[in-house]
Amino acid sequence: MRKLIVPILALVAVLAMAAVALGGSDSPARQASQAPKKNIVETAVGAGKFDTLVSLVQRAGLAKTLSGKGPYTVFAPTDKAFKKVSAETLEALGNDRKALRRVLLYHVAGGRYPAARVAKKGSIPTLAGPRLKVQVRKGVVRVGGARVVTANVRGSNGVVHAINRVLIPPK
Repeated sequence: MRKLIVPILALVAVLAMAAVALGGSDSPARQASQAPKKNIVETAVGAGKFDTLVSLVQRAGLAKTLSGKGPYTVFAPTDKAFKKVSAETLEALGNDRKALRRVLLYHVAGGRYPAARVAKKGSIPTLAGPRLKVQVRKGVVRVGGARVVTANVRGSNGVVHAINRVLIPPK
């Protein structure tokens, strides 16, 4: 029996060391070191595919809010999504700060909604007031009719889900 215990203990020690080396440790210190250091706005800027959104957030005076404590969940239209919006509509929003803020806040939910939580919801309340309807079909998640193209981009104060359309709140 003693002859079996020593090899088993050695095997357990080797497996434990391998798990730690491969990132298997979920210690609080390790989790803290992995926590994102950039807030949602900084994360969007760094991604390089949300330039139009960031510009509009700054124009609307929402950058400070979305850089704050949170947590927030942002359903962020990509630059490609903004190209689908007519120049006339974008110009109108650019000239009406109140309308621009409403449209942008329709893309933001208070709280942290990772993809798994979004998929379980029928709808999500937005900071603009109206709720965004959530649909999941064949593994594709749609929020407010827009398809989530990249999920769970973590920021220090929330999460960003890239979407393929700009959402317009109901009147």
